Amino acid sequence: MIDRLEKEVDMLERHLQVLKMVIENEPIGIVKMSNETGYPHHKVRYSLRVLEEENLIEPSSQGAIKTERTVEFVDELDGKMDEIVEKLEGMKIEDATEIEG
Repeated sequence: MIDRLEKEVDMLERHLQVLKMVIENEPIGIVKMSNETGYPHHKVRYSLRVLEEENLIEPSSQGAIKTERTVEFVDELDGKMDEIVEKLEGMKIEDATEIEG
């Protein structure tokens, strides 16, 4: 159960790293992103597709570029992350002795 969550968080981290690269270096292509991040081309391509489906980037002839929605998303990101962290903190079982009994 936790392994799946960890994989999802890793994938989200990759998507956000790819988005950050687009924001900072637009237009940027798959090969450059792959070389700079160390992610294989297919993982960068997948992240780009997810970001495009979310309308956060769009393709251009020179590479990926941000959209009008990107700024709004980035502005809301920290608050949403804080909410998720708070929710995860609330899910912790602080004391194993509570389970034992």
